[in-house]
Amino acid sequence: MEIAVERHELGQIGTNCYVVRARPGAPDAVVVDPGGDAEELLRRLGGARCEGILITHCHWDHIGAVAEVAEATGAPVYMGELEAVVLEEPEMFFPGLGVRPHVPDVRLDGDETIELAGLAFETLSVPGHSPGHLAFRTDGALFSGDVLFAGGVGRTDLPMADWDTLVESIAKLMESLPPETVVYPGHGPETTLGAELRRNPFLAQLRA
Repeated sequence: MEIAVERHELGQIGTNCYVVRARPGAPDAVVVDPGGDAEELLRRLGGARCEGILITHCHWDHIGAVAEVAEATGAPVYMGELEAVVLEEPEMFFPGLGVRPHVPDVRLDGDETIELAGLAFETLSVPGHSPGHLAFRTDGALFSGDVLFAGGVGRTDLPMADWDTLVESIAKLMESLPPETVVYPGHGPETTLGAELRRNPFLAQLRA
């Protein structure tokens, strides 16, 4: 049976947050990138137990509800080592946006396997959109954050972002994962790695 993935558009700009279960109706779940609207997300979790909160990267629209959801559920927060300081001191990086600070429970480098809610998540280092960006792979699914979208890629006009590094990260994903891997991005609808390699206008150099 395939895993169950629920997509919720939360926060000021409708950033994708995912609730992931090993199967439909499973009592345990993992939350990926709770970017806002903590009360709404907790309501949608219903009676499911949140076993962990996975953060792809430190931008405000992906961490806006981390503190509230972690406190309400008691779930540990997993985040990249390079970007943990942003969650710990968000006002320094995103003044006035109301992101509450939180100390990650587990700091990641991008080569770990995390077992939560009956699933094994492989952590992948995919810098470029941000320096410590991670993606999480499990059971044919890739939670890509803002690295790769349906028809697009992550912005590199932001502080500490880099186009060449982003393309290299995407190339590594294309080379190491099956083309049928389902991509669940930080914004917009799901896609597959194969579909993006074939038609994504930003990846022409990878098709050359």
